[in-house]
Amino acid sequence: MTPSVTLQRTDEDALAYVERLLARNDLPATDVRSKPDCFYVAYDGDERVGVGGIEAYGSEGLLRSVVVEETARDEGVGTALCAALEREASDRGVEALYLLTTTAAAFFAGRGYEEIERSAAPAAIRRTTEFSELCPASATCLRKRL
Repeated sequence: MTPSVTLQRTDEDALAYVERLLARNDLPATDVRSKPDCFYVAYDGDERVGVGGIEAYGSEGLLRSVVVEETARDEGVGTALCAALEREASDRGVEALYLLTTTAAAFFAGRGYEEIERSAAPAAIRRTTEFSELCPASATCLRKRL
């Protein structure tokens, strides 16, 4: 059974948690404080189980920094977290989500994301810090139409 995950926008305490969880999992965290409105903390009940972010640029969005607490892995939390982030993006008018990953391409492919050339991402997405500075050129680029 997939857990029920709820998203909460970040406050100062939550931003520190986001930074720590990203750093522990070797994910970029240097721009978290410059984009506090894009990050969410995922909860299963009262327990923090992960984080994720959405940068919306009109009908296009960047799904970023999706990570689940080690103690909550292999329980469906990642799937539930992605579904919640996709709903949030759709509610904000995003029609397609893009992401870069060096380790989780298979996970996202299983969620309906298709691999595309990095250069095929819209200009607004390619201008993000993730695309232009934080993720290596070797990262896999994926897209999902919502």
